[in-house]
Amino acid sequence: MSVFKDKVLLITGGTGSFGNAVLNRFLRTDIGEIRIFSRDEKKQDDMRHDFQARMPEVANKIKFYIGDVRNKSTLKYAMKGVDYVFHAAALKQVPSCEFFPMEAVKTNVIGTDNTLDAAIDAGVKCVICLSTDKASYPINAMGITKAIEEKIAVAKSRLSGDTKICCTRYGNVMCSRGSVIPLWIDQIRKGNPITLTEPKMTRFIMSLEEAVDLVLFAFENGKNGDILVQKAPACTIQTQAEAVCELFGGKKEEIKVIGIRHGEKMYETLLTKEEAAKAIDMGNFYAVPADNRDLNYDKYFKEGDTKRALIDEFNSNNTRILNLEETKEKIASLTYIQNELNGIPNLV
Repeated sequence: MSVFKDKVLLITGGTGSFGNAVLNRFLRTDIGEIRIFSRDEKKQDDMRHDFQARMPEVANKIKFYIGDVRNKSTLKYAMKGVDYVFHAAALKQVPSCEFFPMEAVKTNVIGTDNTLDAAIDAGVKCVICLSTDKASYPINAMGITKAIEEKIAVAKSRLSGDTKICCTRYGNVMCSRGSVIPLWIDQIRKGNPITLTEPKMTRFIMSLEEAVDLVLFAFENGKNGDILVQKAPACTIQTQAEAVCELFGGKKEEIKVIGIRHGEKMYETLLTKEEAAKAIDMGNFYAVPADNRDLNYDKYFKEGDTKRALIDEFNSNNTRILNLEETKEKIASLTYIQNELNGIPNLV
């Protein structure tokens, strides 16, 4: 029997790439109901028609709720009777958040606080908050607000009662909405050179399916307050661009370097040194347990951590770096890419 059998799952920001991936994975299982919570009625309508066409026998399991994580009352209404929550609502475009940081605060910080409060009040059994590698050593508004989201989740977990709260932190999800590969495909098809920011820049890469796997791993194995991280591989932006060129007939020699955008790093970090010192190795994943010491720090003054200075962070420069063929194989395996190569429209 599945742990999701006859249960109600709510996904905030559910019309995005992650929500679509969860529906594709779960809709034909024994889950009872999946609630899609978002503020964009057009995207909800597109999703409704897509799943009614592709999965008519189970599309009635999807329930749509118009609302905004910035508005706690809409969350409280949608949260009634919910067993589990995947909190995916976020502003995640780095340049946009740089220019409008308070909008990122309203969604990523206040929205997370509202979501967790509503979930705890409704007696939800488990909430998984989706975070990002940009929350580690953050230098941009998006990363800073996601770092605060994680801090809120850990703080709430200390007083959440029967509601388990975990975070998942991962790198670039290939072909997700607003990501670079769909842009490159469009540029190639229009006969334009593809543009990249900095050839030597490295990024963790994972598929949408792997993003869902990480959330499910956190759901099944995470303890209250944990941050879960996948041991993801990485590649340079140049390698990724060349792989897309080879798959779609682009000209590698015409790749145009446009320079680093507002708020971008040369590499990303999934575990800081401080987190790596206490992380639990779980095979293909790391779990960072919550620091549940209280504010009575006097009793800790005599206890140090001599090992921390010897431990390095886990970043996109010291993980396994994929070569061109490995990167091309990983990209080619994506459903989105297979659809694009075969002329099948992608909803996301």
